Amino acid sequence: MKARTAQLEAINQELEAFSSSISHDLRTPLRYISSFAERLQGKLNATVVDASILQTLNIITKSALEAEKMVDDLLEFSRLGKTEMHLTTVNISQLVQQVQEQLQPELIGRSLHWEIEPLATVEGDPALLRLVLQNLLSNAVKYTRNNTEAAIKIGRMEQEQEVIFFVKDNGAGFDMKYCNRLFSIFQRLHSQEQFPGTGVGLATVRRIIHRHGGRIWAEGAIDQGATFYFSLPKREAQL
Repeated sequence: MKARTAQLEAINQELEAFSSSISHDLRTPLRYISSFAERLQGKLNATVVDASILQTLNIITKSALEAEKMVDDLLEFSRLGKTEMHLTTVNISQLVQQVQEQLQPELIGRSLHWEIEPLATVEGDPALLRLVLQNLLSNAVKYTRNNTEAAIKIGRMEQEQEVIFFVKDNGAGFDMKYCNRLFSIFQRLHSQEQFPGTGVGLATVRRIIHRHGGRIWAEGAIDQGATFYFSLPKREAQL
């Protein structure tokens, strides 16, 4: 068993080193592509050049920027496995409030109802748990943007040895037969045109929750919203 664990740890370290190396190596050429395409686009005269050429350059620039964002997210994802956790008492309600304030610029001109239940205090890394909530709440805001009356509910359920938190929305939802892809890196269930993203956020959330000894899963239906659950072990003083 120990040999198997050591083998898995070695494989994970190799994968993290590989993804980190690839990320670093790809950033420079991608920046060259987007930069030179923008310069060329700026020098071309729209009245002389065929419109299809300008459109092609625009697609090249946009694609390079999207790929660069994916590389940055991959690099951040690879760092998670190396980041030392700083465990302390974390008030989840306070973290939710902080993330809400951060999301306010995205809500300008929208009608969105928040329902937030009293949330528990847990032991964890506050920076990492804030990243979890930032991803889940940001997704809920994004996937409800087509709703005239969007609603997001955040609550908790007490179990014997763990606390289960959930983020529920009435947005685009997803087909449950693809739910196993939700937390895999670069796996997306909606097109880039519908809802922009790199497909790294939920993989990051899963990695953080697993490092805390918790679980994560989701339920949803197309056009009927989604609910994301994650559990965290109860503090020893509560057991």
